[in-house]
Amino acid sequence: MDNKDKKLQLFISYLQNERHYSSKTITSYRTDLLKAKQFWQKNGGFPGWEKIERRDIEIYLQYLAEQKLARSSQLRKMSSLRSFYRFLTKRKIVKIDPTQAVILRSAGHRLPQFFYEPEIKQVLDSLQGSDPLTQRNLALFELFYTTGMRVSEVSGLKLRQIEPSLNMILVHGKGNKDRYVVFDKQTKKALTNYLSAARIKLLGNKIDSGNVFLNSRGKALTDRGIEYIMQKVFNSAGINGKVHPHELRHTFATAMLNNGADLRTVQELLGHSNLSTTQIYTHVTMTHLQSDYEKFFPRNDEKDEAKK
Repeated sequence: MDNKDKKLQLFISYLQNERHYSSKTITSYRTDLLKAKQFWQKNGGFPGWEKIERRDIEIYLQYLAEQKLARSSQLRKMSSLRSFYRFLTKRKIVKIDPTQAVILRSAGHRLPQFFYEPEIKQVLDSLQGSDPLTQRNLALFELFYTTGMRVSEVSGLKLRQIEPSLNMILVHGKGNKDRYVVFDKQTKKALTNYLSAARIKLLGNKIDSGNVFLNSRGKALTDRGIEYIMQKVFNSAGINGKVHPHELRHTFATAMLNNGADLRTVQELLGHSNLSTTQIYTHVTMTHLQSDYEKFFPRNDEKDEAKK
């Protein structure tokens, strides 16, 4: 191992002394990380682990794919990088984890990630206050949770699309396909409070573009702006790790199906062209049911083992 690479040395020490991994596993991590480092050294130079960016990770993964490396090996190498950067960010050795936004899909379908109801309640309960940004954030995440809208649909949402008397929104979706979504009384209250006072304060003397959600400068929130706000709000509320608005869409769909909604209804509300796209959520709910079964059924072997 490179004796000058203090960050890598700290990580290996952590695996040995805190995680107590086997020598074989530790060697695998070390090899994977050194291979990545060597690749960057040969292709434009290695600026240091703290300066590696998402694009560098993607170029490395592309190289692995071009080498016809087995998918399982690609996934393992990516897992090593994720574990390493998770360690560095938790220890505050680096500020940004470049692996967070990189998705390397496995051979099978990756089930959508979603939040449980108590987690959503935890976030919404944290957004209590009369300042404009708090009221905006409450309306924003209430809307995401109760409608399943895409982040692009929310950032582009105009005042004229909301029909408050019907608790409905006309959404301009992907492929210029329009659909209606419905929201509940709690979301209506949050939206009304935001639109009647907070939005006006955020707008100030700026020209009104008609966008529903504005930033602190009175301009329309962008997709990236919403992602940043969500990360900050959820982490502040105690929801750790990387989060993304699309997970709220998954949460909406999963909650609907778990509570007995018809698959066609969920398809319509999400704006999916094909029912097969919506069917992925049935796998999520089945996984959830299986997990609860294994956890609570009295004769489950795993539960019995835990008591020993």
